[in-house]
Amino acid sequence: MPRTPTVSPDRILQVAAREFADRGYAGARVDRIARLARVNKAMLYYHFGSKKALYRALLLQVFSHAGQRLTAIADGPGPADRKIHDVIGAMGAFVAEHAFFPAIMLREVADGGVHLDRETLAALAALPLTVGAIVRQGVAERTLRPLNPIAAYFTMFAPIVMFMTGAPLRGQLTSRQLVDMSKLPPERFVEQLQESIRLAFTAR
Repeated sequence: MPRTPTVSPDRILQVAAREFADRGYAGARVDRIARLARVNKAMLYYHFGSKKALYRALLLQVFSHAGQRLTAIADGPGPADRKIHDVIGAMGAFVAEHAFFPAIMLREVADGGVHLDRETLAALAALPLTVGAIVRQGVAERTLRPLNPIAAYFTMFAPIVMFMTGAPLRGQLTSRQLVDMSKLPPERFVEQLQESIRLAFTAR
């Protein structure tokens, strides 16, 4: 009777996240992921089938978890301007918890999303759709000025992705005494972004 595999897929996904972030989809190697996850390639393929399936499973998990956080805020009580503030904070915290995410996203943007299937794209689409629902609520209740929901989404989240991805570069600028960026930790950046968005989005 065949033995049931006991290796957690989550462990493979954790290692795969760093591999894809560091090397991109094309440069990532299944054998290296298997070695670092301390499983054999057969076990990895048992859980995920292929490198592409592994990559999609990773992004589907990340997009789904992010979407759940935003949906909880959007569906909760309170005015839309407060929800916008909370959504920015939630995404800042989420990206900080998933340090690999910004690098993978920027690589995927550069590749034109060619590695994503419909299911993964649908999970990603839930993020701007949720922001759009909050924007429409705010316009209806007149706490937010009329906004294009997609523009609002990118205005809120693109700075977080760029800032988090740029951590190594900020470190070089600081260590070489060119620009002191040590006084802007991620949490302070998110607070500044929340204030900037409040001023830009709030109905006058």
